[in-house]
Amino acid sequence: MNQPSPASVAGWTPIAEEAARATRMKHPEAPFPRPTHRRVLTVANQKGGVGKTTSTVNLAAALALHGLRVLVIDLDPQGNASTALGVDHRSGTPSVYEVLLGEVTLADAAQTSDQSDLLFCVPATIDLAGAEIELVSMSGREGRLKEALSDEALNAINPDYVFIDCPPSLGLLTVNAMVAAQEVLIPIQCEYYALEGLSQLLRNIELVQAHLNRSLSVSTILLTMYDGRTKLADQVTAEVRHHFGDTVLKTVIPRSVKVSEAPGYGQTVLAYDPGSRGAMSYLDAGREIAFRGAAGANS
Repeated sequence: MNQPSPASVAGWTPIAEEAARATRMKHPEAPFPRPTHRRVLTVANQKGGVGKTTSTVNLAAALALHGLRVLVIDLDPQGNASTALGVDHRSGTPSVYEVLLGEVTLADAAQTSDQSDLLFCVPATIDLAGAEIELVSMSGREGRLKEALSDEALNAINPDYVFIDCPPSLGLLTVNAMVAAQEVLIPIQCEYYALEGLSQLLRNIELVQAHLNRSLSVSTILLTMYDGRTKLADQVTAEVRHHFGDTVLKTVIPRSVKVSEAPGYGQTVLAYDPGSRGAMSYLDAGREIAFRGAAGANS
């Protein structure tokens, strides 16, 4: 028997459907499962404008809204992740800069996001802009963040997931992020130049694996800015899936005005417009990550 189309149901309107989606988003029926172990993921791509920070904050928010404790480390001097999560990152605020220098602990710098009691952020201030130069002369410069993210330091916050948002470069901050993590999540834009530079990123990851962090792996690839109206988006999607297989999440993030607008209001898209396509897509991607983690797929 055929199901009635939404439009044929009495009282159905697009606005009513979006409101229903937003309600389900804000009041989930069941929490996401906890991972088999705490997962630390570095979100990296030296190409700018691929949705790296956007993906970091929205995946973190999706997991937190569904019952998991999540910590975001904003390692980008621009501080966009801090802005989207609604935490203070004015100069002088305890931040990841002081954490890297060993002046404050992770727990001292972490702030609770105004969007969830389970979502925490160590902000980036403008002071971080000079950190790469300062780190050059320090002993163990590639491992400063790993030292700060010790089990003892993380246990004070007790997150299930840690996301490290990197700057759009392959400098010392990004190397610190890769040394501190077990996994790399790479957002890839569904556009012509998407794969340009990806080989360089993968080579750098291999170098970190060989010399600094043998346990590092590319565990997750997320396709972003998908525009279903173009053949090109489908071609890029097919090519990425062919090369990387099950590492690529089934969920694809669409190009969305709401996703682009949300940071301007100091919010994730899940807080800004929870019923939108962009919010639902990040929720689905977060669900995939959570169920993979619960299955121990990235152990």
